Amino acid sequence: MPTSLASKPYRIGRSKTGLGLFATQPIKKGVKIVEYFGPLLDSKNEKHDAIENKYLFQISKRWTVDGSVRKNIARYINHACKPNAESDVNPAKKKIIIRSIKKIEPGEEINYDYGTEYFKEYLKPIGCKCDACEAKRKKKRAKLRAEKLKAKQKAERKEAKQAEKAKRKKDKAKARKADVKKALKKAPKASAKKAKSSKAKSSKAKASKAKASKAKSKKS
Repeated sequence: MPTSLASKPYRIGRSKTGLGLFATQPIKKGVKIVEYFGPLLDSKNEKHDAIENKYLFQISKRWTVDGSVRKNIARYINHACKPNAESDVNPAKKKIIIRSIKKIEPGEEINYDYGTEYFKEYLKPIGCKCDACEAKRKKKRAKLRAEKLKAKQKAERKEAKQAEKAKRKKDKAKARKADVKKALKKAPKASAKKAKSSKAKSSKAKASKAKASKAKSKKS
């Protein structure tokens, strides 16, 4: 398996986070891509120890590479939580090599994990924008949208159920009102019929009484 490439398999290009390093040819797994280099800073040197920038790459407790120089092409490689390359640090030689850990296709951005300390200090406050984190946020947003939609549909079903219940209640009340109205409409006729029946019975009773009185008079 090759450990390095004869020509530069990369180019500097526009990335989601600014500039990035992109493959221009297929890069096999385990291949040296580029060296991360710059002036060596000695932590025992007060002047060196006072230097601060986001391109500092610590090799050991004493030595740190200041990769802010423009010639350091590796400084354009962005962080990724699920990278396709890694930093291979050799403290004895004070060298840092960026090596592929999987096959990288042409046009694909080269990236490696900057480490927990860098992530917490520089990336976490603004939010990591690597593909893995973007996918995670996208999935989270989709889940929230699905939950909101589900809650909305549940509320709509509940509202529809309540509306149906209220409609049934209203229809029942309307039906009862109609029955009462119908009963009241029939009531006068029933009363008149009853009065007529009572009057007929009274007349019949009077006739019977008169007939009985007449029969009694004849006997006398």
